[in-house]
Amino acid sequence: MNFFDFHHHQPENKFGIYNLRFGEAVPDHFFSAGIHPDSISENIEEQFSWLNEISKQKNCVAIGECGLDGLIDVEEKLQESVFERQIAIANAIGKPIIIHCVKRFSQLIHFKKKSKVPMIVHGFNKRKTIGDDLLQHDFFLSFGKSVLHNVNLQDFLKDFPIEKIFLETDSADFELKDLYEKVAELKNLNLQEFRLKITENLRFLNIIAENEEKLA
Repeated sequence: MNFFDFHHHQPENKFGIYNLRFGEAVPDHFFSAGIHPDSISENIEEQFSWLNEISKQKNCVAIGECGLDGLIDVEEKLQESVFERQIAIANAIGKPIIIHCVKRFSQLIHFKKKSKVPMIVHGFNKRKTIGDDLLQHDFFLSFGKSVLHNVNLQDFLKDFPIEKIFLETDSADFELKDLYEKVAELKNLNLQEFRLKITENLRFLNIIAENEEKLA
């Protein structure tokens, strides 16, 4: 049984969305491409040239991860400008955006209004009030390893709409199956039913439309 890894950093994992960084070799499976806030540098225009070209590839299924980070030493206005330009690219090609956000969640709402495509906050592990606010503004949330041990996050997930959920490993080393089993349990679904729900969510993003046989 396969488990789709919505956001990961393992190039050998072909069943999910690999987070491609600037200058890396392009994989032959699904990937996302973007300019992470901590990757913003003096060669930003070269990075955007790369992104504009690589994002047009068929197996590039999302823009990102990109977003805002309140803990890094990159000027806030510059982060916002780079994020907004990536939203414009996603709008132009009609691909969803995978968001990295640290201590800047209140600012995401402003950028959501600029987006014509779905936005997914990856690695969500924050308090319920933040999650509820993001849901109110139609964000998807992707959850990772924290769900396995964070009781408050588990309680939040119980009531969070299943049609807005994705699951990921990010850069953590654990069995994704364990996460799928835990969330299926929280949702009172068997594992196969829950996998099919995730498939429907991916289909909404126009991901795996031509590769659904992989889910068999």
